Amino acid sequence: MQPPVDHIHWLGHDSFRIDGQEAVIYIDPWRLQGGPAADLILITHDHHDHCSPEDIAKIRKADTVILTTQEAADKLPTPVQVIRPGEQQVVKGVTVRAVPAYNTNKFRSPGQHFHPREKNHVGFVVTVDGTIIYHTGDADPIPEMTGLKVDVALLPVSGTYVMTVEEAVQAAQMIQPKVAIPMHVGAGIGTTEMAEEFRAQAAAVLPGLTVVVLPLEGR
Repeated sequence: MQPPVDHIHWLGHDSFRIDGQEAVIYIDPWRLQGGPAADLILITHDHHDHCSPEDIAKIRKADTVILTTQEAADKLPTPVQVIRPGEQQVVKGVTVRAVPAYNTNKFRSPGQHFHPREKNHVGFVVTVDGTIIYHTGDADPIPEMTGLKVDVALLPVSGTYVMTVEEAVQAAQMIQPKVAIPMHVGAGIGTTEMAEEFRAQAAAVLPGLTVVVLPLEGR
């Protein structure tokens, strides 16, 4: 049975809002044009298009909880809670597990990955109202993806800094979600055509997978 995805909203790039029954969750809010206040904000790493103090200020309220890496926390007004790969917290009825996110073959210069493993950037496995959603963060296919047992996987497809379309299909084969949602396109990084190409390629090798290309909201 396909899990519901109508509560998952793509806000551009790799930014999402998840409307749970008990909490509104944002992941990497960037270039927001409004939206409901956040109960929980998850930030995968400190790069400006993922950790945006200006956008966080638009949706933050007095009791909003922010979970992120140490380097991102250092850029944000307190209070902010630091979470590391392998750690798990329950916030306002939402279970959040941080998992590694890093590059294996994307380099800013010889030998220097855009997202090095040692930086402890994260992806998030979030359980909301019984649905397990995995946001990979900025990553390539990595061994830690195997066997995560998630319902919905949010997968980057734009290449350059993250997975290519072909690598996203490989990641979907490793993760085996019920639904995959392509992301990390637009905003000058990748195109929506890449999302459709992912849908086509995934259908050829994963006939049981449902690929949902979400409409852009909040722009």
